[in-house]
Amino acid sequence: MWCRIKQNFLSQTIFLSPTTFIWNCRRAVAFTLLLLAVTPAYAAEGLAEGIYYQSFGEGKPVLIINGGPGLDSEGFATVAKAVAAQGFQAILFDQRGTGRSPLPVIDKNTVTMDLMVADMEKIRKKLKLKQWTILGHSFGGMLAAHYASQHPEQVEKLIFSSSGGLDLDFVADIQPRINQQLSVKQRTEMAAYQLKQSLGDSSAATNEKRVNILAQAYVLDKSKAPLVAARLKVVNMQLNQLVFADMARIKFDHKQSFANFAKPVLVLQGDQDIISIHTAEKTQRSFPNARLEILKNCAHYGWLDQPEQYYRLLFVFLKA
Repeated sequence: MWCRIKQNFLSQTIFLSPTTFIWNCRRAVAFTLLLLAVTPAYAAEGLAEGIYYQSFGEGKPVLIINGGPGLDSEGFATVAKAVAAQGFQAILFDQRGTGRSPLPVIDKNTVTMDLMVADMEKIRKKLKLKQWTILGHSFGGMLAAHYASQHPEQVEKLIFSSSGGLDLDFVADIQPRINQQLSVKQRTEMAAYQLKQSLGDSSAATNEKRVNILAQAYVLDKSKAPLVAARLKVVNMQLNQLVFADMARIKFDHKQSFANFAKPVLVLQGDQDIISIHTAEKTQRSFPNARLEILKNCAHYGWLDQPEQYYRLLFVFLKA
């Protein structure tokens, strides 16, 4: 979510016919969706030096980093429970200053990418994990890359889900791509609400009208847009701006950071995402062992627009 505006991992399945393999994947997705109805809200929760986390299921650990910045992990339990139902330990956490990870002071000294990486290490050590797979969605992919650049030995696999770039160049593309997904009427109305806010209108009503339109650009399945709008409404813009300011300060650029990173990497990207395929391709090229998968008829949330495609590719990669 954005608020500022090759190793073949299928090799372990070569003994299955294509028809059998696809049928098994579809059955796994259907079974996962059935399990979601009976999976408890969480298996465990705790604090790692003030950073709230919750853990679902048992097995190899998968840390899921939500987007934002400026959002907690609420809303990602669906993905976490789907991963847990496949035999993994799925871990969510509220990024510093969000949700159940409050900060006494929020400023440029307490909200930095390096501190967020340190928070992830606190969780890993608290759970006594040697390694984990990291799935970063949207901004979460950028944070995953920053973590992996500092702690490559702790990463088993990396997954970039509709991720921001390994540098900040992608930001310039977001608004034009949002506009492409909206009608002329929607763009005009949203611009009017943005103008109101820039002139000092901080009312919840104006913000709600703006995000209800904006959310339409994040999903092709418009029935899911209210879920996105509910998240956009609660973005902490102070945190959002502080994180982007810190990335600018450190000259965030990891395109050259992973030349020797041999771990498997999966890049999942919607073909109609607000993040361009060009950005995903740059991410893939920056890793020696990365695979790019384009989700057809899909925008920014693969598990909302195309759950079968998204979960099939995710589960195969996790189990390889």
